[in-house]
Amino acid sequence: MIFSRKRADETRDDAVLDVEEAAGPSRGPYDVSEAPDAPRLDLGSLQIPAVPDVEVRVQADPQGVIQQVVLVHGQNALQLGVFAAPRSDGIWDEVREEIRQSLFNDGAAAQEVEGEYGTELRARLRTPDGMTDLRFVGIDGPRWMVRGVFQGQAATDPTAAGPLAACLDGLVVDRGQEAKPVREPLPLRLPREVAEQQAAQEQAAAGPQEV
Repeated sequence: MIFSRKRADETRDDAVLDVEEAAGPSRGPYDVSEAPDAPRLDLGSLQIPAVPDVEVRVQADPQGVIQQVVLVHGQNALQLGVFAAPRSDGIWDEVREEIRQSLFNDGAAAQEVEGEYGTELRARLRTPDGMTDLRFVGIDGPRWMVRGVFQGQAATDPTAAGPLAACLDGLVVDRGQEAKPVREPLPLRLPREVAEQQAAQEQAAAGPQEV
């Protein structure tokens, strides 16, 4: 480490920063290159930590390609998405504005709020089941962005997120090295054994095929 001429306190501050950077971020979402070891469900581009009492629900096609990932704890839910981003700049600011405009076009007002993940977007939507609160969060990483949408009490009270916030903090993104268009969803797949089990269940439910 090379120090320039600075006051002693400035030198100490820089040293602390260097140590923190070498140790990696204190919480996630992590890039796969800097994630601490922990048991996780590997869905390809996303690895979801094992957190007690959190149910992982996925919608996947017959080939095991995942269309949607939702984590559920009690009456709260967290929908996850992960997208390609440029190497230099984050995209959450632009994506958040597009979400806000889309909500406005649908007749729902959205408010920006500073939260623990940076600027969040909160909205209340009218649905067939009544009014629903949503809280959108975005975390920019190296060439990726994670978007989370909280529902339930966690949408209006972040302290109610509990284990869902722990899942987000322990999330790992495996971006891969191949080039991808900015904002393209990164591929998510069921683990092979789960996909094979699902295919077998669907085949059994379909019954014998006519010859």
